[in-house]
Amino acid sequence: MSGLRPARAVSPDAPPIAARAASAPPPSRWAAWLPFLAWWPRLDTAAVRGDLTAGLTGAIIVLPQGVAFATIAGLPPEYGLYSAMVPAIIAALFGSSWHLVSGPTTAISIVVFSVVSPLAEPGSAPYVSLVLTLTFLVGLMQLAMGIARLGTLVNFISHTVVIAFTAGAAILIASSQIKNFFGVDIPRGAPFPQIISSFATQLHRVNPWVTAVGAVTLVTGVAVKRLAPRFPYMIAAMLVGSVAGVVLDAVAGPGASGIRTVGALPSGLPPLSHPTLSLGVVKQLGGSAFAVTVLALTEAVSIARAIAIRSEQRIDGNQEFVGQGLANVVGSFFSSYASSGSFNRSGLNYEAGARTPLAAAFASAFLALILLLVAPLAAYLPVAAMAGILFLVAWGLIDFHHIAGIVKASRSETAVLVATLLSTLFLDLEFAIYIGVILSLALYLNRTSRPLVRAVAPAADVHGAFASAAEQPECSQLKIVEVHGSLFFGAIDHVQQRLQDIDARNPQHKHVLLVADSVNFADIAGAEMLTREARRRRRLGGGLYLLGVKERTYEALRAGHYLEEIGEENLFRTRPEAIREIKRRLDATVCARCDARVFDACGRAAEPRPKRRGASLEDAIAAAAFAEEGDSETARRILLDNGEDGRTERPQEPRRSRDGGGQGPGAA
Repeated sequence: MSGLRPARAVSPDAPPIAARAASAPPPSRWAAWLPFLAWWPRLDTAAVRGDLTAGLTGAIIVLPQGVAFATIAGLPPEYGLYSAMVPAIIAALFGSSWHLVSGPTTAISIVVFSVVSPLAEPGSAPYVSLVLTLTFLVGLMQLAMGIARLGTLVNFISHTVVIAFTAGAAILIASSQIKNFFGVDIPRGAPFPQIISSFATQLHRVNPWVTAVGAVTLVTGVAVKRLAPRFPYMIAAMLVGSVAGVVLDAVAGPGASGIRTVGALPSGLPPLSHPTLSLGVVKQLGGSAFAVTVLALTEAVSIARAIAIRSEQRIDGNQEFVGQGLANVVGSFFSSYASSGSFNRSGLNYEAGARTPLAAAFASAFLALILLLVAPLAAYLPVAAMAGILFLVAWGLIDFHHIAGIVKASRSETAVLVATLLSTLFLDLEFAIYIGVILSLALYLNRTSRPLVRAVAPAADVHGAFASAAEQPECSQLKIVEVHGSLFFGAIDHVQQRLQDIDARNPQHKHVLLVADSVNFADIAGAEMLTREARRRRRLGGGLYLLGVKERTYEALRAGHYLEEIGEENLFRTRPEAIREIKRRLDATVCARCDARVFDACGRAAEPRPKRRGASLEDAIAAAAFAEEGDSETARRILLDNGEDGRTERPQEPRRSRDGGGQGPGAA
């Protein structure tokens, strides 16, 4: 500590440490490989004090959580505490988040149990060995994905899938503890339907003493959480549950109550271990390891980003992959099972005043000290009390607020939610994750493969703007459409069909102006589609024109020599330029008969034009005479300006459209 700088005076209104550190010297080039070099020089006395406080708080919180999560994973209780030590330190040093705390989590624990329990008896030595091997493989995959810069892959796992999977995992956690809460005999590792049916047939065998311990623990946890939210409700529930177990066991008589206890925990540091890397074991666990990898990375990066919004810190997803991967690889040699970011502990870490990742390291050190003191006391912790605590954990995992929002907002997202939830309950969890990911990708591709293609026209009351053509007059020869989305291989069929529909609706629309300022990119398939449409339009006697093409799209068209087919002269930067040039290519005789006056170049008046009943016979003969002499402009003006017998209807107030445009009474 002697090398620390004196504490700086910090205003209460000062920005978070990430923002205050902006003026610090830039990190060395080694910081990309050793992220802790970026924040280590910024430590001062105040930062260390905040990290110590946050670390002590985190160690107290993780003590009951670690025991509970290990129980979910089918491991001896101490493995949950081991997983909160070494992996937390490694992830803090090599990850990008300054506040993310790694360790055992509920979702990872339930997946680990689901994957390994069919292969070995939970809690046995072979089971522990398989779990350690799974952890090593998960870490190796995470590390490889981080080095390969695949951090953006987690963006394709929708929030809906995570919520549904977490809710399903919560139900599985609660169902797995029914036997411990009620004291009935249900096979360990039984699937969800079997647990429910087996419990229904054993209601008459519920142990009242065991149930009383679980109920007291459950009620205590709920009461403390509501009445004293700052106090760790799990610790309070454990203490009261333990006392209730001792009292009820004494009342019922030694051994008569059937109340079982967790047993004393081994005190000390995590023992060394090693994964079993035989080819057969790797084949057994390889596919499941990828599912755990995806879930763990999604948890970690999502939590890191959520906290970064409040701390104003930039998160590097790739570096977070590396940190999580190293944590699991190293952890597998220190009796730790697969870990990930914990939202509860990470949020608490930030709220408790953590300034740097050193807080997570302090939490691990404090946890080791606490374990030395309280390990023997676990002999008095009833299994039923642990079941009551896990009921509370499961209830807290179900995000009722967001589930209700999804159901109200989107039918397609609701379908993904229900499918993922049911898959979690009735299929192997790794397959449930895959189903959720596939459904998310399918939903995303369905949206992007059907970009909005909207017909527009110049707005009557906003100069230089386009509005929906549904309530605006359109040119009889030029169709203007906006494409909102990228022109990639999955979307070209939809876009091309919409462009061809223009011909079916109005064969006179031989010219098409495609407003492309919302097209982010065009791949080879998209570029070829544009060239085919340009050739087809030319054969029809019209043309395809592009307005507002982005630089990225333009470069793709130019590099592939597609502009030679589309025509460089058919690309325009501004609307006035496009309309002026395209109007010259329209059929003048059709323009002479048109009364829409859609464009400024047509001489559109500022006020809405009166509605005409049609020119008289004399006006038509006069217009024809001027047209034969070559004065088409005068002919057009006669036809437009004069109504039958010179009478016109009074103009009405233009209607406001949804897009802010107006519709004159003469709109077609």
